[in-house]
Amino acid sequence: MSARAISGALALVLGLATAAGAADFSDPTWPCIQRKVERLSPGIMWPYPIEEQSFDAETEAAVQDLAGRMALRRVTLEELNPLVAAFTAAHGRDRALLGHLFMAAFDTLAAQRQAIMAGIADYSLSQIALAERIDATRSEMTRLMDAETPDYDRVDALEEQLAWDERIYTDRAKSLTYVCETPVILEKRLFAIAQMLVQAAGE
Repeated sequence: MSARAISGALALVLGLATAAGAADFSDPTWPCIQRKVERLSPGIMWPYPIEEQSFDAETEAAVQDLAGRMALRRVTLEELNPLVAAFTAAHGRDRALLGHLFMAAFDTLAAQRQAIMAGIADYSLSQIALAERIDATRSEMTRLMDAETPDYDRVDALEEQLAWDERIYTDRAKSLTYVCETPVILEKRLFAIAQMLVQAAGE
């Protein structure tokens, strides 16, 4: 895989020269403008020690239910506020319990984020491979047309393949902005959830 192909593929995915300049071309699996953060640390978000604790079955069921709702991006933070209030009204404001609730939400959202980042890596590498094929097709077309007796049937077939590959490449690239924003959206949601639970603890 040539450096030119990698740079060209990533630049084409990003679309704009300024955006391409902000990306880290040293990592072909990360075509996004956003800084790549491999894994999140719950300690950065949750200000208290988190210790392994066990709770009664009813409380644990309530924790898992609320954590599951917190992991649903279609549930807004505004909608979570009364759910957290109802949880603390029923189970108290104990920091250990709320830390346990945060970790349950963290584990789910962090796993979702890791899966999305793995998908971005696969996406980027498939785009690079497609860019290399487009480059190879163009080179073959040039070689054929420079021949003394061009093979026009082959050139026509290559033109059709080139048009199809370029269309696929462009269609895929259009989704890049949303895909790249998703890990950041999940990270911000986790920070907001942590702050919400800290406030619920009475801080």
